[in-house]
Amino acid sequence: MAEGPGVQRGVEVVNFGCRLNALEGDGIARAATAAGLERALVVNTCAVTAEAVRQARQAIRRARRRDPALKVIVTGCAAQTEPATFAAMGEVDLVLGNAAKTTVETWAAARTSLDFGVSAEQKVQVQDISAVREATPHLADRFEGHTRAFVEVQNGCDHRCTFCIIPFGRGPSRSVPMGAVVAQVARLVESGHGEVVLTGVDLTAYGADLPGAPTLGRLVRAVLAGVPELKRLRLSSIDAVEADAELMRALAEEERLMPHLHLSLQSGDDLILKRMKRRHSRAEALAFIAALRQARPDVVLGADIIAGFPTETEAQARATRDFVEDAGLAFLHAFPYSARPGTAAARMPQLAPALVAERAARLRETGAGLLRRHLSAEVGRRRTVLVEAGGRGHTEHFTPVRLSGAAVRGSLADLRIAGHDGARLIAA
Repeated sequence: MAEGPGVQRGVEVVNFGCRLNALEGDGIARAATAAGLERALVVNTCAVTAEAVRQARQAIRRARRRDPALKVIVTGCAAQTEPATFAAMGEVDLVLGNAAKTTVETWAAARTSLDFGVSAEQKVQVQDISAVREATPHLADRFEGHTRAFVEVQNGCDHRCTFCIIPFGRGPSRSVPMGAVVAQVARLVESGHGEVVLTGVDLTAYGADLPGAPTLGRLVRAVLAGVPELKRLRLSSIDAVEADAELMRALAEEERLMPHLHLSLQSGDDLILKRMKRRHSRAEALAFIAALRQARPDVVLGADIIAGFPTETEAQARATRDFVEDAGLAFLHAFPYSARPGTAAARMPQLAPALVAERAARLRETGAGLLRRHLSAEVGRRRTVLVEAGGRGHTEHFTPVRLSGAAVRGSLADLRIAGHDGARLIAA
């Protein structure tokens, strides 16, 4: 019988949340396909906000309406932290934890379960993530359709920020040995990727669990020395209090380490930082930023900031807006606080949702102004742009650029910046 419109063949993975989830989504797709799974949707969830969970549930319902015979498997951080939420959905066939979601063995067992029928008791297959001690990263040889490649070097987190559910979804910090990382980067460069991003949940915690406790700075040096053909190396989000001295020296001395960093800051008010159980103060964050600029004067910075944290006063919200101005950030990821069940902050006095949304909007307005300031300062300069699809690219500072002429995808183009549109640069 012919299949109707909307019927899916093979494995489709829908990712929510962070870049690491997207990277792991590629591994899920490869592993599930290799295991012989057919006509299946894998929803790789995020637990950071209630909205992310809502969107995942919505995607599940929509997919099942489109194809009633579709097998629906839910995995990821929200599946790990609240498996009952998804198991209660009639559209969901199986709920898998985060521990080994990129291995063929996991998906072969899932296929067997689905083929022979899943009882209510078997529907949830979630391990105790806190017991996991080894990294099981997805190591792709190539990222098809992408000029930039990502390498997972660390997973999990040993800290307990009061707002964050991620340690319960990802487990303890665990690192990929340096040799395996260098070999992976070499394979990606050989496959044609000129830029690689090292990523993790708590990237600056890298190496503490490995023999000899190598640091992120040592890893960066090893990658650059071991893969001389690599043109550009980037880091994903880092924590200021964990940045090691070797990383600071690498930033100062290694031209191939790009002058752009994204910082996990979360607030600019000292009392709120304490209530978040962050390990830095406002002054310490500003001092770290000054040290970054001393090491690499052209460094451009972004940061994560939470608006409307429980107990936050108007004066504290204003202090955070002043802080991001004082820090001279170019990119601001501002998002409204979202209470996550099981976290300490969820038990604190909450602000009204409308007030949280208003403060997030004002913080984003501040961020838009900071971005415009950065873009305006770039006009007239020459920048090296990694050319991507659709006439787009990014500078050394990860500033998005719209190209005016044809350029070879994946190449590094030396371009003059002629203007900007408030969101991206425009190359001459």
